[in-house]
Amino acid sequence: MTKPLLLKNLRLMGAAKTDVLIDDGRIARIAPELTPTGDVTVEDCGEALALPGLVDAHAHLDKTLWGMPWHPHQQGKSLQQMIDTERHLRHELDMDAERQSSRQVALALSKGTTAIRSHVDIDTDHGLSLFKGVAATRARYAEVMQIEIVAFPQSGMMIRPGTVELMDQALRDGAEIVGGLDPCGIDRDPKGQLDAVFGLAEKHGKQIDIHLHEPGEMGAFSLEMILDRTEALAMQGKVTVSHAFCLGMNDQARVAALLDRIAALDVSLATTAPASRPVPSVADCRARGIAICAGNDGIRDTWTPYGNACMLERAMLVGLRNNFRADIEVAWALDTCTTEGARVMGLKDYGLTEGSRADLVLVDVEALSEAITLRPPRRLVLSGGQIVARNGETVSAWQTA
Repeated sequence: MTKPLLLKNLRLMGAAKTDVLIDDGRIARIAPELTPTGDVTVEDCGEALALPGLVDAHAHLDKTLWGMPWHPHQQGKSLQQMIDTERHLRHELDMDAERQSSRQVALALSKGTTAIRSHVDIDTDHGLSLFKGVAATRARYAEVMQIEIVAFPQSGMMIRPGTVELMDQALRDGAEIVGGLDPCGIDRDPKGQLDAVFGLAEKHGKQIDIHLHEPGEMGAFSLEMILDRTEALAMQGKVTVSHAFCLGMNDQARVAALLDRIAALDVSLATTAPASRPVPSVADCRARGIAICAGNDGIRDTWTPYGNACMLERAMLVGLRNNFRADIEVAWALDTCTTEGARVMGLKDYGLTEGSRADLVLVDVEALSEAITLRPPRRLVLSGGQIVARNGETVSAWQTA
């Protein structure tokens, strides 16, 4: 247990200057001009703006090439081509899942992320090796990074016999969430895949997070099947649909009807705000009370050369993709990377109130919107009351090779 920490002169979410006392990993007291007593460490924050810990609610920790020699990206642009190329390259490149996921987690800490939901590939080529590597990283960083693992059938389920059994084992071994992927476009068997996904969730008492890249009417058809099963199995509040590009199609009446049903069934959405695809409207989701979170997706992997684990950058991309300009709208973009991510992940005691888990990110800016537009190095990052990064660098205890 670390000794109490008194943070002086910080501005919670840009409000008036105050002090924050942290004890036993929690925010114990918030008040101006707190006086240190006993054996307490004092940190002057120079009137920095304080955010709650950032949440990356859609990541792929097993895929990153961060810290490895630069890999030229030459694969085709179709989803199936990228999936096949990645599966083959795992054999050619030294992509140790434990080492690489640890590198990304350490990088994420330096950027202020304190919680990650990671999809981890489960397939008949690699078995459970990738899951085991990320699970080892989850255990190593458990004090300072809350990691959820989604057992993710990246290469398909029905088209690769044996995958369902591997996912079943991963869920027995500690994966928290059942994943799925494009029931029509990848497996060509939407009923079969969704029966398997929801069957595993029911068997293990787990939640679901399904990648749905399928566009337009095909995606709407798959989404309706997901919603049908959510309703039939009383899984309200336990299903997330990631990407959901179909909700960005031009038929606004169709989209509105789908969003209304999503809201009624308490289904969550996750977006990465890509520039190349239509995306769900954050404003329309907020108006209906739908939880919509954000994530970095892949970071410098075989799919893309982009990404640096910065969720403030992701908030900027969400804002740009949704044409958010007013300060209040930019704050909505930040919400997808903070409170909405915490809501989707079900993080307990999240926030900047007394009694909350002490996850704080300090940045030297005047306003919330400036934090997103400038994205300066994080002055200080705390997770569970521990200082895990300072001036943009992860502290030595949580660095990795």
